[in-house]
Amino acid sequence: MTKSTFFTGQPIFNQVLKLIPRKSVQSIAGELEADRYYKSFKTYDHLVTMLYSIFNQCTSLREVTTGLLAWDHRIQHLGINSHPRRSTIADANKERSAEVFEKIYMKILERYKPGLPDSRRRSRKNNVYIFDSTSVTLFKEILKGPGIFSKDGKRKGGIKVHTLLHAASDVPTMIRFSPAAASDLTFIKEVNLPRGSVLIFDKGFRHYQSYNRFSKEGVSWVTRHYERSVYKLKKRCAVPEDQKSQGIRTDWIIELGHDHDKKATKVKGRMIRYYDYLNKKHFTFLTNNLKLSAINVANYYRQRWQIETFFKRIKQNFPLHYFLGDNENAIKIQIWCTLIADLLLRVIKMGSRSSMAYSNLTSLIRLHLMTYMDLYSFLRAPEKSLIKKVLQYQKDKLAPVLFDP
Repeated sequence: MTKSTFFTGQPIFNQVLKLIPRKSVQSIAGELEADRYYKSFKTYDHLVTMLYSIFNQCTSLREVTTGLLAWDHRIQHLGINSHPRRSTIADANKERSAEVFEKIYMKILERYKPGLPDSRRRSRKNNVYIFDSTSVTLFKEILKGPGIFSKDGKRKGGIKVHTLLHAASDVPTMIRFSPAAASDLTFIKEVNLPRGSVLIFDKGFRHYQSYNRFSKEGVSWVTRHYERSVYKLKKRCAVPEDQKSQGIRTDWIIELGHDHDKKATKVKGRMIRYYDYLNKKHFTFLTNNLKLSAINVANYYRQRWQIETFFKRIKQNFPLHYFLGDNENAIKIQIWCTLIADLLLRVIKMGSRSSMAYSNLTSLIRLHLMTYMDLYSFLRAPEKSLIKKVLQYQKDKLAPVLFDP
């Protein structure tokens, strides 16, 4: 059925794009001179094309170009005037700096973060940040991948995405890239947080200078103890009976660092031993916060699993197995645009107040990307909205007319 007889309004994809401040995109492009050598395929056109490929889960440039060509009569609704060719997209992915899309993501985040779920409430999670990394495997050795070479002497490439996640809004506030074989320690040095924040990270990010810097800046950190780390016991703290029943075994004041070198960095902190009754495992946590109760330290570290859920959400719902370019810049652009798509869906989910699962939301938008229908009413009650449209169509079709056609 055509737009005039069934659906009204604008395509769902256009309603999604309206959440992007277009003037800000143009301003960022002008600031970085991203459109200097492009006559028609401007930064906004590039962004729309990449978001189309991500929402539609395209795995090749041909799928992107033929998909846009198939919707020729609706493409102007998206704010672009021409269909990009495969060579045009490939060249832009290679030449246009990925920094442009990083700044666009940060601008969108700045605009919508205060209204994202849980970030509006004064809760303990509001000042909690989680730092970790995930690797994305590449078919070519564009970046050095982890592991050993295969029998044929080849090894797949990989890119590591270092992520600082704001726990309350469940969106990244800092992203850095490196080859998958690179160390994680380099990037924890770049983490800067407001005073009073709590930073949670795994034991792999063992960098004592950063630990001390966080303490000086008024940032609490919580991590797991690395078994080979050297420490001195300074004081044994009493553990209340109620916390013992919850799994706390010991609470010590310690000093990390060895005495072999006088210049070696020392870190003052707490070591908390905890027993998880559910999984029947022992854990040892470290923190620089001396005021928190021991059980709260354990509960903070339990939140670290949230970033694993975030990585799983991104990888399962967006096409990060196939990239529209065989160079590092193209890969970074696609990851940034994927994060933009994820952020937009978070905003849409908040605005629609839908209880729908994130994967279902992603699927519905993909299936109805070019459908003319009010997005928010559709997401609140998909079947009800469609039935209402059908009934309205039937009513209009059977309505009496003054003159026969």
